[in-house]
Amino acid sequence: MISRKAAIIDMGTNTFHLLLVKLSADNFTTLYKEKIAVKIGQGGINRNIITDDAQKRAFHTLGHFKNLIDGERITEIFAFATSAVRNAGNGQDFVAEIKNRFDITVHVIDGVQEAQLIYEGIKFSGSLDQETHLMMDIGGGSVEFIIGNNQKAFWKQSFEIGGQRLLDLFHYHDPIISEEITNLNLHLENKLSDLISAIKTYHPTKLVGASGTFDTLSDMYYETIHRQKGKAEQSFILPRDGFETLAEQLLTLNKAERLKIPGMIPMRVDMIVVASCLIKYILQYVPVDSLICSSFALKEGAISQLLLNNSLVESPEIE
Repeated sequence: MISRKAAIIDMGTNTFHLLLVKLSADNFTTLYKEKIAVKIGQGGINRNIITDDAQKRAFHTLGHFKNLIDGERITEIFAFATSAVRNAGNGQDFVAEIKNRFDITVHVIDGVQEAQLIYEGIKFSGSLDQETHLMMDIGGGSVEFIIGNNQKAFWKQSFEIGGQRLLDLFHYHDPIISEEITNLNLHLENKLSDLISAIKTYHPTKLVGASGTFDTLSDMYYETIHRQKGKAEQSFILPRDGFETLAEQLLTLNKAERLKIPGMIPMRVDMIVVASCLIKYILQYVPVDSLICSSFALKEGAISQLLLNNSLVESPEIE
């Protein structure tokens, strides 16, 4: 395979990611990466609409991304939109306007396709072995769960219980109050019955969290043990007791106090509270001693498919 460049744009509900890469035969080199808290779900996600303000933020960010892509003379652009766009009544108009303004074709992928690409990314990171893992990626709009190992995914499903949705529905007080946590847990119990059934069927023995919240939690944990993450590493261990200590802090501090926690970043400071509640809920059903945190997720899954197929759009997972 001739070395070539590609751009991946992941238009998440909370964060837009840009990844510029050089592809080789079986791997890739990162030329540039950036993430921006666009928050296209803010103010509209539970009404299934992308607000005008959210669209303005999105267009501003995509214009910036396009300038960077053009600066690298990259013509292969693979853009994905997930929960906020696929559920929005004006999602197709939004995607059409992106094509009109920037000549970027956005693939609005469904939850199963998103889960598959996340699985491919986690597998690419080297986080999996032959044991059965429960994998999860907490987005702003949806959360994807996959059960599988380093050979295949046995089960996968997307649930519309992402951080922005949970934040809007349950996190009114800061710090969050016990009544809100109780209501959130009842909501999860109602929404996640398919997942709990799958856990009882496949008996995963390991838990892997991908990107976003798990990146930040592992950054915060590494600060507590005075270690730096290796630049070449894509998989990190977060001991369960380390997570539980952090979660206790997150649930009892207000936003200004959370921002002072070493390793915290502003774009995660709001959603990380409800995301931690979700992780605590899942740990009831997968009682592991440690969480595996994969820094690879959807973007890197897309790259792994590019390397396999030479053209991502030809992949059966995202047609």
